[in-house]
Parts: sequence; structure tokens; C-alpha cells
Amino acid sequence: MSKRTLIIVGIAGVVLLAGLLLFPKFLLFLESRKESINTSTIEIVIKEPIDLQKLAQLLETKGVIDDQRSFVKVGEYKELSKETIALGLYRIEPATQYRTILNGFKLNDLGNGNGESEVKVTFINCMTINDLAGKLQGQLLIDSAEFVNYATSKETCSKYGFTLEQLPALFIPNTYNMYYDTDPKLFVERMADAYRSFWTEDRRNQLSKIGLKDPVEAVTLASIVYGEQARNSQEWSRIAGLYLNRLKKGMKLQSDPTFRFCWGDQLNGVQRLLNVHRDIDCPYNTYKINGLPPGPISLPPAEVVEAVLQPEKHNFIFMMAKPDFSGLHDFSVEYADHQKFASIYQRWLSTLN
Repeated sequence: MSKRTLIIVGIAGVVLLAGLLLFPKFLLFLESRKESINTSTIEIVIKEPIDLQKLAQLLETKGVIDDQRSFVKVGEYKELSKETIALGLYRIEPATQYRTILNGFKLNDLGNGNGESEVKVTFINCMTINDLAGKLQGQLLIDSAEFVNYATSKETCSKYGFTLEQLPALFIPNTYNMYYDTDPKLFVERMADAYRSFWTEDRRNQLSKIGLKDPVEAVTLASIVYGEQARNSQEWSRIAGLYLNRLKKGMKLQSDPTFRFCWGDQLNGVQRLLNVHRDIDCPYNTYKINGLPPGPISLPPAEVVEAVLQPEKHNFIFMMAKPDFSGLHDFSVEYADHQKFASIYQRWLSTLN
């Protein structure tokens, strides 16, 4: 055999060997570029650790893939396992390549999946931390009891500089974008960031101008204002001004929502509030205590806090619900006028029975 023939044979052998070695990778390359079969966006929720095989089964059941073998093969190459598949919510678009789907599920250095989607988390009309926990449980991968235990612990309150009574002030009702697998610790951290962002230097400077010491006092007063008026926002700044007038005069606030808070759910549906209700011994009952309660009686919207920081200037110190179903109030400076409004309202109530 000539030297030239030997060279040709050698080259052919090298090419053949290279082909044999590279062919599996070429097949893997083709498999990684297979596309999902869904024709619309599919949401996949991973609530607990899952291995690659079960993930493939889930995606096939959901109509995302039709080749578990190829999917698992590519996933193994990418080193996906129960430890590296991140919990969370994922949205898979039509014709997404297997490699992209798998990369999306992979846990990154931030503790999220590379392709994990955020969800909108909204909480409003919460009276307590327990109410907040109930709202979150339906929107995030959070157990309500676990959240309450973490949020109300001494360690958490101390970390963020609140007493247990003041803690509701940390949570500003709004709509937030978060990852579905946000845990209690991350949620509270996110709320602390929102709290710090809201309480700008300008807002803090406004506190002393209206006679309040700190943000918690403003949120506490806002919770009382919102308890008095949740329907008609045009009255928020006026009611805030009324209670600030009372504080400056050293008068008890005498706000019905505060003693209702003391009774918990026991006064739900009760229309006629009596002296026996107001006589409850409770640190939140502003018929008994001087000044503000030790903390908010609800989680008031940020707009109500703004109304407290920009109160209407007037001399009113009394308010009484109007004798109609408007939810509005009659305001007065003198007690005699207040009594007159109260009598009219009581007579109106009597006609409803």
C-alpha cells in the first residue's frame, strides 16, 4: 500500500472516529431544538421539589411536549435535577424549544428559575396580619399560618424596628409583582423596601408639621380615618384634620372603629352601637385612652396616609353620619350642633326599623 493510500485511509479513519464521537452530540443538538406543541401560552406551577422525569411527565400531561425521552435527555445534559429545578410559576409560549424550556426551570444564583414568571399580588381591606396572610395564601406559595408566625415573631419585629402592635404599618396595600414562590421572609423584606420607598424625606418632614412623631402614628391615624370613612375619599383629609384637632386639644379621639376593633368579629352586623360596647377596656379603645392607639387598627391604603399628611385645615372636632345612605358626615365645631345632628340621625335610624 502506497504512502498516499495510507494517508487517505488514516484521514478517513479520523473522520469516521470523529463522526462516531460527535454523532450523539449532534442528535442531542437536534433534540434540544425540538419545539413545544402547545398552541397557546401554558402556565406551569411547581409547588414542591420535582425531579426531571416527573417534570417531563407534567409537561406532557399539560400538552407542552410530546417526547419525554428527548426532553429528559437534554435535561440530564443540562444537569437538571430535583435540586436544580426551581419552584415557581412558568409561562411557556407556543413553539418554545426544549433547551429554552429547560433553561427556564433551572435554579439561578438569586434562588429563582431563569424563566420564572412574576405574579401580581394584591391585598386591600385587611384588618389584621391574619387577614393579610389569608390574602397571600391564595396568590403566593405561602402558608398563612407560617406567614403569621414569621411576621409576628419577636425577631422579625425587632429586625424592622416595630412592636407587634405597630407591625401592620409596615404593609402598604397595593399591587406588587412578585415571584409565586416568594416565602414569608422575602415577602416581608419586599414590604420593608416598599415602606422605605414610601416614607421619603418629604413625607417624614410633614409629620412634625401636623404634630405626629413617626410614620407609625400617621398610619395609625390613617387606619382610624379609613375605619370612619371607607366609601367617600373626599372626606379623608377632613376627618384627618378633625382628629388632629382633637389631639392638639388633648381630647380623646372617641372613634367608634377603635372600640369595634377591640371586639373583633363580635360586632359584625351590629348597626346600633351602644355605651356597653364603648365601655370595653382595651388599649385601642379611644373612648378610654388618651391619644392614638398603640398601632393601626387596619392596613389603610396609601392614599389615606397621604390624606393624613395633607389634612384639611378647619376647626371641626365633631362628626356624625348623615341621615341617609350616602356614607357622608355632618361636621361641627360646637357640641350643641353635634347633638342636633346626632338627634336627627337617631330619629332617621328609628324609621328604618
